[in-house]
Amino acid sequence: MSTDIHRAIDAVWRIESPRLIAGLARMVRDVSLAEDLAQDALVAALERWPESGIPDNPGAWLMAAAKHRAIDTFRRAKLLERKHQELGREVDARQEAAVAALESAIDDHVGDDLLRLIFVACHPVLTPEARVALTLRLLGGLTTDEIARAFLVPEPTIAQRIVRAKRTLSEKRVPFELPRKAELAERLSSVLEVIYLVFNEGYSATAGDDLMRPALCEEALRLGRILAELASAEPEVHGLVALMEIQASRAASRVGLAGEPILLLDQDRSRWDQLLISRGLAALDRSQKLGGARGPYTLQAAIAACHARATMPAETNWERIASLYQELLEYSPSPVIELNRAVAVAMAFGPAAGLEIVETLTQEPSLKTYHLLPSVRGDLLSKLDRNEEACTEFERAASLTRNARERDLLLNRARACAEANRQSSHVGNSKASRTN
Repeated sequence: MSTDIHRAIDAVWRIESPRLIAGLARMVRDVSLAEDLAQDALVAALERWPESGIPDNPGAWLMAAAKHRAIDTFRRAKLLERKHQELGREVDARQEAAVAALESAIDDHVGDDLLRLIFVACHPVLTPEARVALTLRLLGGLTTDEIARAFLVPEPTIAQRIVRAKRTLSEKRVPFELPRKAELAERLSSVLEVIYLVFNEGYSATAGDDLMRPALCEEALRLGRILAELASAEPEVHGLVALMEIQASRAASRVGLAGEPILLLDQDRSRWDQLLISRGLAALDRSQKLGGARGPYTLQAAIAACHARATMPAETNWERIASLYQELLEYSPSPVIELNRAVAVAMAFGPAAGLEIVETLTQEPSLKTYHLLPSVRGDLLSKLDRNEEACTEFERAASLTRNARERDLLLNRARACAEANRQSSHVGNSKASRTN
């Protein structure tokens, strides 16, 4: 029972912590302090909920606990300052105002604090890499390990980025507010990157027992839609929203009854959410009507639209998808995009053509631990009846993924290839025996 309640608390924390930290950051104007207060609220929940049960509104409970903790922190700090007479009237006034604001905010609606926090985390005082890592940590609820895998860089590198980013925000006294119109454009690209990475972590969880973390997809979509209204003249904002809407439309068909992944070409397309598809296509149309060169999100949305418009796999325009990936590569060269292009080329022109591209990526350092590289290679080898090699690739991919559902799928495919190889060998031996 204790294990079950702690798992439930962990699930609640995953969902509520970004909103909790964002709301606290708005009130205390300090990201590090907000994170500490949120952790204090979690400790209180771990102490009380096993006995009292999880409250009906756990997010509100955590927020109230954190706010009361913040009030106590400010009051103690103010008493200590008075005792030592170290700070002047301005700081005293600020402390008193903070206490008053916290007390009055106990029952207030937090509004769009998550969106504000994204723009704070994407402030120009931080490096682009730090902006993305910090926002994923604070708003995506991801561990440093999960973020590192998303970036294909070592975990200590991400941990250092996050620590330095929070310190910089505090030292520079970055205001907790949405940027003015003049500052919006320069901070928009990193914000879009953050939102999409949060969505991707929800769409294909890096680690754990579940293929998806739907709450992250929903939060990324919510933030994207709000941002589309805030920056309505920016094509790439609508491109990102289009991409997420169309990808989210497949959610119900991506997982089987036992939680197993269902590959795109095997999905029941009647279960795709037509409302999300229509919203995505409308957002894509809105992006394209704004004109200008197509950016990476609009191009990816156009690729997703090719799948969405096909009522059955055979209707998919793979040649157009391959062409769009080539355009995307020219805009933003990346081995991951090249891997995706290889899949499209294989579907359009045959597995041998796709495998030729994949082979050029096998020595790419950034893909050394990327499980989708051996997974794609295994798939193409199996289609070419090179089942023994395919089995090895699927097993390697299974050893690299941290997601249990993906691992099971890859191991099943490895077993299927091994069985196909045995049958092929048996047939070959039988023919040899009859010849002899």
